[in-house]
Amino acid sequence: MINFEEELKNFQPSLEVEEAESAIYNHDLTDVADIMNELLQELKQIR
Repeated sequence: MINFEEELKNFQPSLEVEEAESAIYNHDLTDVADIMNELLQELKQIR
């Protein structure tokens, strides 16, 4: 059975849209495009 008092203690409100946007944009993540660019740069240096 769910203990609602315990669940409420763990609750964290979600970010507002502006806060979420800034948190996402300020978090530097490597994506596939970044990896491909690095690989291409390495290949250019080898040749």
